[in-house]
Amino acid sequence: MEGDGFTEFIAAREAALQRTAWWLTGDWALAEDLVQAALVRSWPKWERIARLEEPELYVRRVMVNLWSSWSRRRWRSEQVTDSVPESHAPGDLAAEVTARLAVRDALGSLTARQRAVLVLRVFDDLPEAQVAQVLGCAVGTVKSTLSQALARLRQEPLLAEFWEREAR
Repeated sequence: MEGDGFTEFIAAREAALQRTAWWLTGDWALAEDLVQAALVRSWPKWERIARLEEPELYVRRVMVNLWSSWSRRRWRSEQVTDSVPESHAPGDLAAEVTARLAVRDALGSLTARQRAVLVLRVFDDLPEAQVAQVLGCAVGTVKSTLSQALARLRQEPLLAEFWEREAR
């Protein structure tokens, strides 16, 4: 990257970081806040971070750590509802909305670590070693946590109901 490289990094990787943040939080506005907070924390150290082999892993680690501390807070300013207001959208988006809600709710049933491992490993397709590096744990911990998360999701009634409908 040229110059400080921070602007170029953001331009190249913000969408991917935003997607990860959404999978972690289940809320676009909170995901935007999470990405911005992680970038604000990374900016003062960017010269050092940019010299790392994969600076994105560092930023993702900051993001996961911030999300973990945010998710430990008891009060949240907004509450998610089970109903989606009627809107006039072009085409039928009901199946997509149903799928997103089912996945979001199922992810909400996981522990913070299980959710972070699942998002980084499955949705972001990071290798186990990189997930371990982001989370600061052993590769074996990533494997066992992912296994536990998948087992828990297999028992989630919302997903079972969704997959049954999709199979028809």
